[in-house]
Amino acid sequence: MARSKEFEESAVLEKAMKLFWEQGYEKTSMNDLVEHMGIHRRSLYDTFTDKHTLFLKAIDRFGERFNARMSAGVKQSETAEQALKFVFQYMIHGDEDVPPGCMVVNSAVELGIRDEEVDAKATEAFAKAEQLLREIVFWGAEYLHNALVGIRVMKRTSLPQEKLERIADISIRFVKNKNIFFLIIIE
Repeated sequence: MARSKEFEESAVLEKAMKLFWEQGYEKTSMNDLVEHMGIHRRSLYDTFTDKHTLFLKAIDRFGERFNARMSAGVKQSETAEQALKFVFQYMIHGDEDVPPGCMVVNSAVELGIRDEEVDAKATEAFAKAEQLLREIVFWGAEYLHNALVGIRVMKRTSLPQEKLERIADISIRFVKNKNIFFLIIIE
């Protein structure tokens, strides 16, 4: 007769994630995991197979948590500038009750070069972060596009070209002053 699990899998995975995040893969022993997760060694093996599989699932858990928090914070922002500020503030302050830093970065530094699965997870996570930043920058580009459309409309009138050039210069100065991340695009 099979025994039923005496623990919530997602809750113990959260505990394992935090332990790996704080100590890293190699410094975390099976005894540490059993003690920290509050489950029997046999249950750990039955549920997660081995330490490496548990570690990979912990990285996935971190990614889900991180991506959900990033998406929520960016969606709540009213401007690209606010979204970018949120991202940087979150990187600096993070969430309460978790280790400092980033589990994916820690894992990439510790194991990326010699563990293909960790390398793949880190590479995928970095690509997602870059995509999020691209989306924020393009969101901010809407302002510039609006200025360009306005100039195109005004170009169809008898307005002097000097006025259109002033509008263009003001738009560029505004973007440089208000949205430093556009410097990458402009310069």
